[in-house]
Amino acid sequence: MIKLLSGVWALLLGIVLIMLGNGMHFTLIGLRGGIEGFSASELAVVTSGYFLGFLSGARFTPVLIQRVGHVRVFAALGSFMSAGLIALPLLTEPWAWTLLRILVGFCMSGIYVTAESWLNDASTNETRGKVLSAYMIAQTLGIIGAQGLLTLGDAATSALFIAASILVSISFAPILLSVTPVPIVEVARPMSLKNLFVGSPLGTVGIFLLGSVYATQSGMGAVFGSQIGLTASQIALFVAMLFAGALLLQYPIGWLSDRMDRRKLIFGAATLGAVSCAIGWISGDGLWALMAAAFFAGGVTTPLYALFLAYTNDSLSAEDMPAASGGLVFTFGLGAIVGPLVTGWTMQWRNPHAFWLTLGTTFAVIAIYALYRMTQRATVPVEETESYLNMLPTASTVAVEAAGEWAAEQAEAERNEEAASSSGSDQS
Repeated sequence: MIKLLSGVWALLLGIVLIMLGNGMHFTLIGLRGGIEGFSASELAVVTSGYFLGFLSGARFTPVLIQRVGHVRVFAALGSFMSAGLIALPLLTEPWAWTLLRILVGFCMSGIYVTAESWLNDASTNETRGKVLSAYMIAQTLGIIGAQGLLTLGDAATSALFIAASILVSISFAPILLSVTPVPIVEVARPMSLKNLFVGSPLGTVGIFLLGSVYATQSGMGAVFGSQIGLTASQIALFVAMLFAGALLLQYPIGWLSDRMDRRKLIFGAATLGAVSCAIGWISGDGLWALMAAAFFAGGVTTPLYALFLAYTNDSLSAEDMPAASGGLVFTFGLGAIVGPLVTGWTMQWRNPHAFWLTLGTTFAVIAIYALYRMTQRATVPVEETESYLNMLPTASTVAVEAAGEWAAEQAEAERNEEAASSSGSDQS
């Protein structure tokens, strides 16, 4: 493992630093927005702006890379993102924040595409699964660590925004100074939503709804905390719990995924998410109940994303997987744009605790639809399913396609080993 990481440590270090800066700015939006008196619906538009930019970046960055190259695109996007983060406290108006967040989202998506292309190029078929897992862990640790950094300053000043910008700026040094090969970026054209739905209705609908859940948690969690009167440290802890749960629950859910009907596991994970949100709603302002609700509601979100990817791959042929990956990332992005808007409007219409109501309702719809789909399609035998791989919702199409290819190869290798083993037993 040490030998494996020695070849990609600079990329992983850069990703941790980027996520520290990006994770800080996500929570800062909710903290500073509350100080400035922005309404929940205004901050919802600001949040959706990020995911609109992120979705656009995923589509256009590969074209930019093909025209001017990895290094130039990477450096340019990093510069624009750093400038956008510094500009946030200088232009404290909802419309300005929305435009800046579109810019930051576009840059962040492009950074993912570029970094993941390098990471994928540095991997072999044998090491790709471990490298991608290390990459996802680095991202999650960066987001969690960012919440701790928020306790070192005051969101009412520009200091924390400047710190986030500095972290993003210095994150490119280890990557650009160590990465020498320039990989070719080849992203398959996304499958149409119609074809994707025909191939996997549960995967398509589920990942759209999950995009709504993820964007609401990551973008509106700090807004919710600010509006119910949590302190800055408590809000940082609340957001950290959303991602800490994902870090700890990923492995057991992934282990189960390779051993049972994935639709049942999707139903169970979504039900756990809905129950957790109900607890958060009922508990009111009870701090530890809120933290527990955040841990489990956030904890099932990332595994559900990987589950939907794996389940969709089970329903498609190997040659359709790259296009399906692009379609799923696009569908997730659409849900991520819509989710915060619905949540922000509901929070303003009812009260801040409607944050849990919209999240819980979305989880419940996922669970009910999974239950319905069990009655419409036969179960795929476990031995014929693709391998599960930890994959974060923030990953670009590059990583999702690479993960899909690895999962298919891994599953095929396991089936060949089982066939060879059974053949040897028969001969003996």
